[in-house]
Amino acid sequence: MWAELKELWRYRELLLTFVLRDLRVRYKNSALGFFWSLLNPLATVLVMTVVFKHIMGFSNPNYSAYLLAAYLPWVFFQMTLMDSSQCILLNMPVIRKVYFPREILPLTAVCANLVHFLLALLVFFCYLLVVWLLNPQISPFTWKALWVFPLILGHGALAAGLALFVSALNTFYEDVKYILGVLLYLLFFLCPVIYFSENVANSQLIAPEHRRAVYVAYHLNPVAMYLTAYRKVLLPEQGVQMRTVRGTDSFQALPLEGGLLASAAGVSVVALVGGYAYFNRRKWEFVERP
Repeated sequence: MWAELKELWRYRELLLTFVLRDLRVRYKNSALGFFWSLLNPLATVLVMTVVFKHIMGFSNPNYSAYLLAAYLPWVFFQMTLMDSSQCILLNMPVIRKVYFPREILPLTAVCANLVHFLLALLVFFCYLLVVWLLNPQISPFTWKALWVFPLILGHGALAAGLALFVSALNTFYEDVKYILGVLLYLLFFLCPVIYFSENVANSQLIAPEHRRAVYVAYHLNPVAMYLTAYRKVLLPEQGVQMRTVRGTDSFQALPLEGGLLASAAGVSVVALVGGYAYFNRRKWEFVERP
């Protein structure tokens, strides 16, 4: 694997060229450019806010900000896997004619979506600034926001490892992209995007003696753990209000647990190494695909 990494480093300029090409092609002949990729999550968050806060009665303050803090990294993860699943097949004519490290193709999907994610985070901070200017008593900015950089590193490693694995697997089994779409749809509801991780910890449907075990098991999913962490480092901690048998109760925010976050980081490293090893094992068979 060390030899493949050295070869990949020699072709780093080609990777940059592919990323720039991907960004240009995506918004070719588009008047709004990058903002088209931002309008979709913003519109989704707007609809979710209306439905969950104003129709279903979620009473958590500044719900849109907490929704965006988890939804934007989710979109990065989802789009990276979906784009990478077909990148080898779409570029098969080039692969058959020209030599270059094949892993550049899924890594292009990772890097291009990472650029979108970083730009979306800038817009997110602008949104927080507007909220703060309208309500200066409550500052949404905390020093913990600096932890977003190691979070992006771990989250990106997880996405890159899975992207390498999925891109190689879908080259030989095209059902993979359909299965991936279903799995991502289910995973969305198994992650704290539209609700808070505190809702899981205090669920009235779980016996009190089992809630801690369910909470830990829930966050062994590294995607759920990263989304929880993004929310807790980007925004001030906030408790949740939930309906119970006594009516509506308030529950305090839970701290970000270092052990669970370390577990997610460990899974990311395993996914990156395992995904790269699988990709390297199969990449010379790509051209033999009928």
